Amino acid sequence: MSNLNESKANITQTVVMAQTEQVKMFLSVTPCVIFLYVNGVMLFTLSKKTVFQEMPRYMLFGHMLWVDTLNLFMSVVLYICAFRRISFMKYVCLFLLISTTALLHVSVLNLSLMSLERYVAICFPLRHAEITTSERTKMAIGVVWMIGLIQPLSDMIIFYAIDSTSAVMNLFCSRTTLFRLQIYKKLEISITCIFFVSVCFVIIFTYASIAAVAKTASSDKASAKKANKTVLLHLLQLVLGLISLLLEPIVEAIYAHVDFYILTNLMYFFFVVFIIFPRCLSPLVYGLRDQAFGWSFKYYFTLGFIRQNRCNTEIRLVAGGCKI
Repeated sequence: MSNLNESKANITQTVVMAQTEQVKMFLSVTPCVIFLYVNGVMLFTLSKKTVFQEMPRYMLFGHMLWVDTLNLFMSVVLYICAFRRISFMKYVCLFLLISTTALLHVSVLNLSLMSLERYVAICFPLRHAEITTSERTKMAIGVVWMIGLIQPLSDMIIFYAIDSTSAVMNLFCSRTTLFRLQIYKKLEISITCIFFVSVCFVIIFTYASIAAVAKTASSDKASAKKANKTVLLHLLQLVLGLISLLLEPIVEAIYAHVDFYILTNLMYFFFVVFIIFPRCLSPLVYGLRDQAFGWSFKYYFTLGFIRQNRCNTEIRLVAGGCKI
């Protein structure tokens, strides 16, 4: 009788865990789908006006949207596959991992470009148009991609050249299961430290410079303060991005000390807070705070129910009055 009661209890617990996992799945994937739609509307809005495609500020904003949208989509795919315990061929997993790594590094480096653009706009307003041209912005984005591809290409070279431990892929796709040699971890730690220390230095430098201008400026203090808050938000995104890179080592470290149920709860928490939240923060910060872009975005997001103040938008864009 006791064995029967224990088996019933185990079955009940299994059913409850399965239902809980389904709820977590819904609560984590649904916000991603919503924000993928929001990002898509923002990208559509940027494509509708020529001025949005030519101003460096909006070019960097659009680049950030593309990178964050792709990163969010691929993160959701990997999360669903891990949740469903879906195995991958090693080459498919390799493509997914190097793509997410490249997108994360490019996203981080793009933060430094956006901070520098605000630094030039506030600290050198008379030379802003001369320094931050659309051609130079495109070149800077190209350099960011070249730097962001250093680790993914290094991982790929090592994988095909000297890694003989990855001949069979029977587990769900993650860096821990695919990249098992110590050289991968050493390379990741080295490049991550260089990237994040460099970007952190740039953001702190621009924040301090803009703060100094805001204190000494006799006019347009509101714009300087708003730009300062934007750079501070860049720093928050940088910290969240660094934590997202450290998630797998953290999970690997606590794997042997907790049971599977607690581990899944921690993975769900990490995914929502450090993967979804940073990707959703960008459009909310930049899209809604910018008045010129905000009018157009609200018009397309509501399918035309909120009328677009075209005259006001064009005046603000030409005058450069919207500081994000």
